[in-house]
Amino acid sequence: MIGCDCAVCRSEDPRDRRFRPSVYLEVEGGPAILVDTSTDLRQQALTFGVRRVDAILMTHSHADHVMGMDEVRRFNVLKGGPIPVFASAATARELKRTFQYVFEPPAEQGGGIPQIELREIDGPFNVDNLRVEPIPLLHGRLPILGFRFGSVAYLTDASAIPAAAWTLLEGLDVLILDALRHRPHPTHFSVSEAVAVTERLQPKRAFFTHICHDLGHEVTNRSLPAGIELAYDGLRLAVEVA
Repeated sequence: MIGCDCAVCRSEDPRDRRFRPSVYLEVEGGPAILVDTSTDLRQQALTFGVRRVDAILMTHSHADHVMGMDEVRRFNVLKGGPIPVFASAATARELKRTFQYVFEPPAEQGGGIPQIELREIDGPFNVDNLRVEPIPLLHGRLPILGFRFGSVAYLTDASAIPAAAWTLLEGLDVLILDALRHRPHPTHFSVSEAVAVTERLQPKRAFFTHICHDLGHEVTNRSLPAGIELAYDGLRLAVEVA
């Protein structure tokens, strides 16, 4: 946190140094998928060796989840062409407004422009051979999306799960879930709320993400139930997505 001297912000534990939340999925024999183009995308890609992006999925249009969009230019070069970006109709409208220079490029161009094929999410869809299930969530009063890939679900920036979505989250091996802090928040799950969601869904493992500087990694993990832990930058998981 800028200008903060709390214990977590001064911590020497690398797991307490956090980029904005995002997830990168490499499918064996299939696509490489990025969820959200966070403000930190360039540094995330350099730090963790991300060289390939075949598709991008957008959870919603808030700045911390989309403002790395310009970095897609480099992945266009590496891929050799445009990259499909999947988003809800509302998120797609906001992307067109925020990145007007991408979707309505000026006549006189200086520098590159991301090559994007915007595709609207209106139900389950495929990215190459991978089936993706969009999960409706509420971020305060804002409808957003999480995503399920086989036995894995990624639900960031959530404060509620609508009734119709619970059945879409049954039988998970891995749940990655928003848990901002201990104190209640109007647009994010607190730790206790995230624990309650996890206990209802009963995944084999759960990782909490979108963590603010109220939560020190080691001390928080010691307080969590078995099978639940905080995620951290650079965490790698081998999972079943078929």
